Amino acid sequence: MERPSWAPVDVDVSRPSSARVYDYYLGGAHNFAVDRAVAEQTLRLMPGLDQVMRLNRAFLRRSVRMLVRSGVTQFLDLGAGIPTAGNVHEVAQAENPAARVLYVDVDPVAVAHSNTMLAGNERAAALQADIRDPKRIFDEAQRGGVLELDRPVAVLMNFVLHFVPDSDDPEGVVAVYRQLMSEGSYLVLSHAGFDSESDPPSGWASAVDLYDREVSVLHFRRSDRVARLFSGFDLLEPGVVRLPLWRPDPDEEVPGDAHRYLGFAGVGRKPCR
Repeated sequence: MERPSWAPVDVDVSRPSSARVYDYYLGGAHNFAVDRAVAEQTLRLMPGLDQVMRLNRAFLRRSVRMLVRSGVTQFLDLGAGIPTAGNVHEVAQAENPAARVLYVDVDPVAVAHSNTMLAGNERAAALQADIRDPKRIFDEAQRGGVLELDRPVAVLMNFVLHFVPDSDDPEGVVAVYRQLMSEGSYLVLSHAGFDSESDPPSGWASAVDLYDREVSVLHFRRSDRVARLFSGFDLLEPGVVRLPLWRPDPDEEVPGDAHRYLGFAGVGRKPCR
């Protein structure tokens, strides 16, 4: 397979990546043929999956705007993926040019493109790291000078924890972040999942099986399990709900079958003592 000129030399272009498949679903251009092939196969099995990804992106934008308007100026975006239109720094800095953003992803392509796109932006940067290593991420964030973690920060975990198996204790991972976050910080989280076998759309089981085999294993969780990830945070209204139902903008049309979208979302605040 021919290597694109923008691909880092140490990236295996013959294997799909969740970050690059997600980039394709969002209409991005930084993905390989193998990523596009898996994405198209998955869409044939479960039409509308790309709409779920766009709904997740819309939730991200709404939550970031809400937090900036509430006075938050620092964002730590975990599992950020590859930059596409409407990224966190674009949304946040449009509201407040002083907003600071650190993107974190395990995929070197995502990080390479983030750093290229962010060249000249002194208030945004990218770091290659695994979200399961919160202490290292916080140390690097502090050392890099983009974030001042003795002040409130919004930690974003959008469609990333469903890649963390139960054996790696996702609740425990989030708890470490909570301990490291200063009082008044926020957790913004979305997660793939559903509450009953009647919820998912047709074809989801076959699509997930393909994704598990070709890209990365997904771990769907129920809404009560997602809510437990917010332990120690004060949940903002409307709590943990389906993606389209979290504070939709007045001009947004909420799908009538919102209960069938494979994802939950919520925002919580670390209380001040």
